[in-house]
Amino acid sequence: MVSEELKNKYEMVIGLEVHAQLKTRTKIFGLEGCKFGCEPNTETGTVTMGLPGVLPVLNKEAVNMAILCGLAFGSKIPERCKFDRKQYFYPDLPKGYQISQYDEPICVGGSIQISNKTIGITRAHLEEDAGKLVHAGADGLFGSAYSLVDLNRAGTPLLEIVSEPDMRTSDEAREYMEQLRSILRYIGVCDGNLEEGSMRCDANISIRPRGQKEFGTRTEIKNVNSFKALQRAIDYEYERQIAIVEEGGKVVQETRLWDDNSGTTNSMRGKEDAHDYRYFPEPDLMPLKISKEWIEEIRKKMPELPAQRIERYKSLGLSQYDADVITAQMELAYFLDKVTDEGVNPKTATNFLMGEVNAFLKEEKINIEESKLSVENFVKLMKLLESGKISNNIAKGLVVEILKTGKDAEKLVEEKGLSVISDEGAILEIVKRVIEANPDNVAAYKSGRDKLFGFFVGQVMKETKGRANPQTVNELLKKELS
Repeated sequence: MVSEELKNKYEMVIGLEVHAQLKTRTKIFGLEGCKFGCEPNTETGTVTMGLPGVLPVLNKEAVNMAILCGLAFGSKIPERCKFDRKQYFYPDLPKGYQISQYDEPICVGGSIQISNKTIGITRAHLEEDAGKLVHAGADGLFGSAYSLVDLNRAGTPLLEIVSEPDMRTSDEAREYMEQLRSILRYIGVCDGNLEEGSMRCDANISIRPRGQKEFGTRTEIKNVNSFKALQRAIDYEYERQIAIVEEGGKVVQETRLWDDNSGTTNSMRGKEDAHDYRYFPEPDLMPLKISKEWIEEIRKKMPELPAQRIERYKSLGLSQYDADVITAQMELAYFLDKVTDEGVNPKTATNFLMGEVNAFLKEEKINIEESKLSVENFVKLMKLLESGKISNNIAKGLVVEILKTGKDAEKLVEEKGLSVISDEGAILEIVKRVIEANPDNVAAYKSGRDKLFGFFVGQVMKETKGRANPQTVNELLKKELS
């Protein structure tokens, strides 16, 4: 750990390279599928494996998705882009090179807005994913460690989104990633599942004395796969570099791996520059020409972006916080839209979705689509609440039961006898009984202890098992206690 004094001395500079797998049905240059979780090496084929005599054919839907991303980021979509061969050897890259884009990418520029600043985007380019190594075994007298190659992921279309080095804290880096993920999910091009590797991040980090314009030597942290890990890795690397410089050493440009168990980064290899990859134009793919008409056709398909959705929710009466939270959870946001289309008050619905519903979903580790709560049943529950037939507390209990069982809201209220008691005579009788049973508290209340009013309300609600109309209870209690 380095001191706060040293942290104040050095500024951190962060740029992120995010690899997002595009949700196409087939690979970017071949006809194999892209499903996650299949048996190893069952979703690969001749093109991906680079067998003799085969040629890549570009997946048009991958291009459409890349253009859609560029429009969402505010990028320029050039009239021409091309593909290049990026040369490097790795066991899960069967051809010995990766088809990517170098000097003429499909998206140039753009930005993403986070809470306190705008983060620039340098470029976004299409490329093919590599396969995956599965490490097994252990060193020892009776066996040795080994790795197996799974090529299912190889050839999956990737969009690599490269940010400008505009972030200065791990909090900013996390928020940028969260905003980027949200955009990709809402426009339907990537599921954003970090655990499954469909969205991965490489973080480039350097330090410099505060006030200095020149960048320091950067290191790259490879393939961080969670928001929490991203923050921890960045913060660790920041302190590691400060310690090196303060001890008189120099930061080495290299690629490092994050070890989540130890909370440290470890050297993987020297960091390559572009010339190390010996890029040259892909000879088997013609340069791609993108017309203005093509771009406008894609623009027409642009769905509502997260920032637009937040503003719409605010216009419906939600607070900035509520709008941010509900938008960040796409499935809940879509559920809310369907509910409000049926005439339910947006604020009432949001309170339940962000409260009891979200708590249940987190505990069960599922999304709302996997629960037993249907839009129709939730609307019934909300309308029972809004009409005054059930209380807020009863509705909170019922929504959890419905999430678990899927039982009809109206039938549950009827079976359990949970409808609100609005009869003034019945409630007045209970109010008088509560007052008579608590003479000391009555005296204290009348002597100025106004907070005891809540005690009396609680006692009446307890007597009625939460079914008494709260407004009627308050009115009758005030009258009787005066």
